[in-house]
Amino acid sequence: MSSNPSSGAGSEPGAKPKPQSPLRKRGSLQYSTSPVDRRGARHLLTSQHSLPGIPVSLKQTIDLRTSMDGKYKEIAEELFSRSLAERDMLSAPYEFPEDSPIEQLEERRQRLERQISQDVKYLKEQSQAFMDLYPKEMEREGEKEFQRVAISGEEKCGVPFTDLLDAAKCVVKALFIREKYIGLSMQSFCRTTASYLEELSDRPLDMGIYEEIPETSVTADLDQTVHPPVSTTHPYENQDPACMPPDIGYGCKMVNGVVHIYTNKDTMENSTELELPYPDLQDYINDMNVMMALIINGPVKSFCYRRLQYLSSKFQMHILLNEMKELAAQKKVPHRDFYNIRKVDTHIHAASCMNQKHLLRFIKRAMKKYPGEIVHVERGKGQTLMEVFQTMNLTSFDLSVDTLDMHADRNTFHRFDKFNAKYNPIGESILREIFIKTDNHVQGKYFGHIIKEVMADLEESKYQNVELRLSICGRCRDEWDKLAQWAVKHQVYSNNVRWLVQVPRLFDVYHTKKQLCNFQELLDNIFMPLFEVTIDPARHRELHLFLQHVVGLDSVDDESKPEQHCFNMESPLPVNWTVEDNPPYAYYLYYMYANMAVLNHLRRQRGFNTLVLRPHCGEAGPIHHLVSGFMLSENISHGLLLRKAPVLQYLYYLAQIGIAMSPLSNNSLFLSYHRNPLPEYLSRGLMVSLSTDDPLQFHFTKEPLMEEYSIAAQVWKLSSCDMCELARNSVLMSGFSHKVKSYWLGPHYIKEGQEGNDIRRTNVPDIRVEYRYETMCEELNLITQAIHTEELEAIHTEELEAIHTEELEAIHTEELEAIHTEELEAIHTEELEAIHTEELEAIHTEELEAIHTEELEAIHTEELEAIHTEELEAIHTEELEAIHTEELEAIHTEELAIHTEELAIHT
Repeated sequence: MSSNPSSGAGSEPGAKPKPQSPLRKRGSLQYSTSPVDRRGARHLLTSQHSLPGIPVSLKQTIDLRTSMDGKYKEIAEELFSRSLAERDMLSAPYEFPEDSPIEQLEERRQRLERQISQDVKYLKEQSQAFMDLYPKEMEREGEKEFQRVAISGEEKCGVPFTDLLDAAKCVVKALFIREKYIGLSMQSFCRTTASYLEELSDRPLDMGIYEEIPETSVTADLDQTVHPPVSTTHPYENQDPACMPPDIGYGCKMVNGVVHIYTNKDTMENSTELELPYPDLQDYINDMNVMMALIINGPVKSFCYRRLQYLSSKFQMHILLNEMKELAAQKKVPHRDFYNIRKVDTHIHAASCMNQKHLLRFIKRAMKKYPGEIVHVERGKGQTLMEVFQTMNLTSFDLSVDTLDMHADRNTFHRFDKFNAKYNPIGESILREIFIKTDNHVQGKYFGHIIKEVMADLEESKYQNVELRLSICGRCRDEWDKLAQWAVKHQVYSNNVRWLVQVPRLFDVYHTKKQLCNFQELLDNIFMPLFEVTIDPARHRELHLFLQHVVGLDSVDDESKPEQHCFNMESPLPVNWTVEDNPPYAYYLYYMYANMAVLNHLRRQRGFNTLVLRPHCGEAGPIHHLVSGFMLSENISHGLLLRKAPVLQYLYYLAQIGIAMSPLSNNSLFLSYHRNPLPEYLSRGLMVSLSTDDPLQFHFTKEPLMEEYSIAAQVWKLSSCDMCELARNSVLMSGFSHKVKSYWLGPHYIKEGQEGNDIRRTNVPDIRVEYRYETMCEELNLITQAIHTEELEAIHTEELEAIHTEELEAIHTEELEAIHTEELEAIHTEELEAIHTEELEAIHTEELEAIHTEELEAIHTEELEAIHTEELEAIHTEELEAIHTEELEAIHTEELAIHTEELAIHT
């Protein structure tokens, strides 16, 4: 055989040589030799002796250095030719080539529409009734048409069925745990997931059915249909006690950290307790243990990791196939783009909702407008605003953004203490108390004014909304009343703003300062005013008005602080928690959730709005924080640690738990921007949204939320569809009312799939929404079908076992009948033989008597009779004994044989 590659076995005489491409294939990088060379090289490297069957000519050694030099030469030529080819490339790989612009797709679509119109004209002649229906059906089918990625084959998950079954059971069990706690506290659960869980449940699940909103008419000015009607009266003006809901006379008392409601407040000990449900502590700890065991299960981790990787890859394929269609769908929508769709900042703190320049200008204006106003009391002596700055040797001219020093920098990375210190302007806590606190000597006047300026900017932008967080520390009982009085007095309200109340986890600090005796006192200060205002609104009029715009509770603090205690049944109850150590995260969250659940049931009975739990969770610290968040909260903030827990990430996806992420905040505190998992979460389909957290520390522009979106779009190359999807997610997971959301997203936004999407309002293509819905259904169907398959196999196995049992019983019955028949036959035989023996003996006795009588009669002598009688008796006795002995031995032998056979049969 020739070693020339051009004269291989496949070449024909006279065939033209193939033209050589300037770019070699990837296979050309491999060092190719003739068969002789390859076998010779292997012989040289493996053994110095010749192998049997190898020709002598193959035993010669090869100079490896020469061979490697040739290989290096080929690699160099390959790289050089590749660099020459890449030099001619003018566009990046992710750019669309210029020979296929979107205009060509539009022309192709128009040609298709013209063809369809011709078909419609033809059908019009055939049927007048079908003429009206056909364009609508074509439009509906056209919206659903997009390229889908499907996996064929029976096993689509990539793992053995046993592993799939184990993982499916664990995942479904975790989802049922969440559904139990979410339903118990009247929070919202994903409708799609609930519909699949109902197939595996013996009871209907509460999916939070909302009232239907009628469709708004679409006019030329679509902008008018997306704005909810604005009330002409201010919501804080109606403080007439006669207009307040009546007092229902209930009494409330905290028992073991949870408030209990009684029908009579005067005689609570003798009155009936209302059955307002909340989770038992033992059940909660058991469910937490189940979840902790689940997330560290090896096969479950592998399964969830594979599914998440599959979701990422599937989304990339979807983008490659349908990005142009999504962009074309967005271009077809009139008037709507990313700038004029609704966006909600789902995680922002009120104390830092303004930027540095805004706060600086406000402080300068306050110094010029109110220089002589007493703003602080030091050692019983009042200080004016001018005197406060004079003690710092500062004037309004000296102030600058750099002087305020409130922006997070590289020194705050993993230093939460330094980050908290940034809340103090110029490093002075007294300025923080004056300008950004609600409870101070001027009753939060300056803070209320600057919040109203932020609200005015939001109303001017019209499409940006925020959920501001205010603090209730739990140090005293009147904190709620003071906060509500601040809001009502300064008219701090806007249609673009909703409130969340955050509870700092600082019991150890307050206990050390002797402000709290035990943890139950903290809970008492936080929740008892809420129950009192729900029972008797006239008792706390301002708080009743303020709570109508509060949508949830938050739990905040540095999650990276080490926890000295493990929450279990041996943990002390809140009334007994008097140690200086801070309770763990799960301890805080359980008692906040339990009291909130009881409160929601009471407020629902009275027709008031309910609250949800939306804590800071998964920013740092241990992974069990995310377990508590999964079980108890409707949404969470941050969720960075989900990237390290594939099981929890998959569960958060299946449950569609909202995650408000703040990449710029995380970049300064815990995780650099390029490592943030938000684009990964978005591609896999998690319910994520962008939020600012603290614009005062992290942002520079007047619109911090738009700044957050713009930086994310630039760094991660987000498309317009991606950004609109993030904005739609932010509205869905926000606390704005169902009626408001129906204006912003469409009247059918709670429906599943593209039926719930209105691209005229959201600017999210139906293709993207339908892809998310179909992918979600595939994942849920994969899990539920595995459990259904096991149930069917179990039923089939039971049927087979039943049939097999019947067959065995039938066989056993036949054997017993046979044995019984043999025994009866043996007994019958014995009886016949016994009767026959008696008859023979009787006959023999008669014969002997007859002979004996004849002899006596013939001899007629007593001697002869005596002698003959003795002889006959002796003879007769011997004969009878012999006969009797033989018969007994025969009968005994037969009985032994029968008994042996019976034993053998039974054995």
